Amino acid sequence: MNKYQTLSENLKTLKLSQFNVHLDDYIDKINKNEISLVEALYELTKKEIEVKNFNAQNAMVKVAGFPHRKELKDFDFDFQPKINKQQFLDFESLRFLEKKENIILVGNSGVGKSHLATSIGIAAAKKRVSTYFIKCHDLIQNLKKAQLENKLEQRIKNYTRHRLLIIDEVGYLPIGSEEAKMFFQLIDKRYEKKSTIITSNINLSDWNTIFKDSMIASAILDRLIHHSSIINIMGNSYRTAYALSKLSNETNEEQAI
Repeated sequence: MNKYQTLSENLKTLKLSQFNVHLDDYIDKINKNEISLVEALYELTKKEIEVKNFNAQNAMVKVAGFPHRKELKDFDFDFQPKINKQQFLDFESLRFLEKKENIILVGNSGVGKSHLATSIGIAAAKKRVSTYFIKCHDLIQNLKKAQLENKLEQRIKNYTRHRLLIIDEVGYLPIGSEEAKMFFQLIDKRYEKKSTIITSNINLSDWNTIFKDSMIASAILDRLIHHSSIINIMGNSYRTAYALSKLSNETNEEQAI
């Protein structure tokens, strides 16, 4: 095996795939004096880093558990004109993570809370920030299961290690007293250490209706609201608007026939 073949094998061993793919092109450029050795190495390493970063970003986004890949650029701010777009661009910059602040999105079903929360989470994951998305009901079920298996403390630690935790749909289903205590433990562990994004269809003043215990509800809110941005989203439902638009189109098509 000659040195060129050995070099190719070494690049495979080192998992420098872009080096291997573009090696011949840059050897030809060097031989033609179109580029210096240093310039070739610079460009090859740049390509390698770009691909590795891209793959790492995709991996972080995948393990975060997002329900979809909707980003802020995909959000229709014209449909929800009362939302401050600049504020969400600021959230996307992840400045709130540095300050260990929370974000609470409150509004009726279909106004875009989950989309906005997901878009912030994707921005964080792309920056290789440990991020996890979970619906509140699934979170509660996981905590209950962990408690039955005497693994509650470990499960809470697992959720706490994420620098950004997104808990979606708080309030869509009631939470019993014991479950509320477990939820409180998680929020308390993250308090002033990590950032949490909450989406809810229930006004914060009515959270005692979710947890069936005003003291627990107050304790949870106390830790969430401190160092947080609270956004009330007032607007129409995307899903309802889409359904009405589809129905209107179908009616028009039938009339045309």
